Amino acid sequence: MSISETQQRILRLIAERIESEGMPPSQTEIARELGFKGVRAAQHHLEALQRAGAIERIPGRARGIRLLQPVPAAQPDLPLASDAADWVPLVGRVSAGLPIGTDIDYDNRLLLDRSLFSPFPDYLLRVEGESMRDEGILDGDLIGVHRTAQARNGQIVVARIDEEITVKQLQVGRDGLRLLPRNDAFAPIEIAAGQDFAIEGLYCGLLRPHR
Repeated sequence: MSISETQQRILRLIAERIESEGMPPSQTEIARELGFKGVRAAQHHLEALQRAGAIERIPGRARGIRLLQPVPAAQPDLPLASDAADWVPLVGRVSAGLPIGTDIDYDNRLLLDRSLFSPFPDYLLRVEGESMRDEGILDGDLIGVHRTAQARNGQIVVARIDEEITVKQLQVGRDGLRLLPRNDAFAPIEIAAGQDFAIEGLYCGLLRPHR
């Protein structure tokens, strides 16, 4: 079972707290550290990590979390130049709310360490809005996008709808395609038959500038 980028961040937070304080964080602390609105999102990700075999949750204990797998070392929020770095263009904005028009600027580039992303992004987009909040994608984040027209059900995609761009979770069903937010305050986007729609790329990680 695959582990999302947000869940990897939760694992690193748990490992860091155990090392520094001798105990894992509570669900409330996880929610606060990752920018979730409430503990329900943290609980959802912890349940997914337990199903994936990454952690064990001990019933009846507020901090009853035990790591079952080694946790990769945390990466810095912003990249540092290195021999394994490459320039990546920041090409505009992407909505994590309603779709908005693109704002292309190929002259704006960042030097990124290749180890920060998997796969390495073809370009970056700046997020506007809060509809992907429960996936840990927040307003102002820079998300990496791997350019592809193909995506599987459940993947987080950057999609074009009538010449506007948005980031959402793709749902493929018998009745068609939907783009799902990860915030209950936002409604899914239904893709109508014949609508101008295309997958522009896959989300492959984020950078969070110092606020």
